[in-house]
Amino acid sequence: MRPVWSGAISFGLVTIPIKVLPATETHSIRFHQFHLEDMGRVRTKKVCELEDREVPSTEIGKGYEVNSDTIVAIDDAELDDMPLPTAKAIEIVAFVPAETIDPVRISDGYYLQGDGQVSAKPYTLLRKALARNSKVAVAKFAWHGRERLGLLRVRDDVLVLHAMKWDDEIRSPEPITPAPTELTEEEVDEAVLLVDSMTVDDITGQEWATDRYTAALEEVIHAKADGKKPPRPAEEEPAGTVVDLMAALEQSVQRAQESRGEGGEEATVHEMKPKKAAKKTAAKKTPAKKATAKKRGA
Repeated sequence: MRPVWSGAISFGLVTIPIKVLPATETHSIRFHQFHLEDMGRVRTKKVCELEDREVPSTEIGKGYEVNSDTIVAIDDAELDDMPLPTAKAIEIVAFVPAETIDPVRISDGYYLQGDGQVSAKPYTLLRKALARNSKVAVAKFAWHGRERLGLLRVRDDVLVLHAMKWDDEIRSPEPITPAPTELTEEEVDEAVLLVDSMTVDDITGQEWATDRYTAALEEVIHAKADGKKPPRPAEEEPAGTVVDLMAALEQSVQRAQESRGEGGEEATVHEMKPKKAAKKTAAKKTPAKKATAKKRGA
C-alpha cells in the first residue's frame, strides 16, 4: 500500500509521526466509454476554452473564481502552508465512548502506520490507552483542501482513522419520518423473533466476502466476449402485496430457521385463521434480446 498522506498525530504534548494508508479497496469492474458504431475508445480531453487547444496536466492548476473577471490561482504549496494547526497534524481534541458516534457520520477508513522508530512507543501508548478505556478519539485534520473531523479507533493493534461529517453536513431525517402507525404487541414480538433468528456472531467469512453483482457481471462479459448468450437469472415468482403482516413475519421466521438448520415446527408461534388465497397474476415473460460482442473496427 502506498501512503496517501503523512504527518503526525497530536496527542496533548505527545507527537506521533504517522503515514496514512487506505484501509479498503474496491473490486468493482470499471467500464470505459466506446463509440457504439465502431467500438472506438471515447476519451475526455482537457481543453483551454480561451486557446481552444488540449493542455497537458503540467499546465493545469487550481483556481477559485471570485467573479467573472477575477480568478485566484492557488498552488499546492500554499495549501500545504495553510495557517492551521491541523494542516500537518491529526489533532486529537476529545475522547468519547464509541457508542455515542452516529455511524451515519462515518465515511472512509484509513490505517495509520507509525513513521520511523521514534513513533513506536507513543503509537503503542495511544493504542493501548484507547483499547483499555474502550473509547475512541475525535480529531481534526486538514486534507483535500478542507479541515475535516476524524475518528480514531483500534483495529487489530493498529490505529484506524475514519473521516467524519460535521454536524451541519448531516441532513435531518424529519421530512421522511413515517406517519404514526398502530402495531400490535404480537406483531412486534414476531419481528423481534425474526431478528433473533437472523442474528449471527459477526460478518466475517465467505458469505460476506463475495460481491455477487461483480461475479454475475464477469459472467456476462466473458459470455459476450466468447460470442455466447449472457446467462439469464432464474425465473422467480413475483412478490405480491403483503396483506397480512403477521403471516409474512411468521413465514420469514420459518424460512430463517430452516436456513440455519433449525426445526420448522417451532417457527409458527401464533395460530392464524385461514384466509382466502389471493389470486396470483402470471408474470409476463419478455423474450431476451440477443447480444453479441462487437469487434473493434480496424
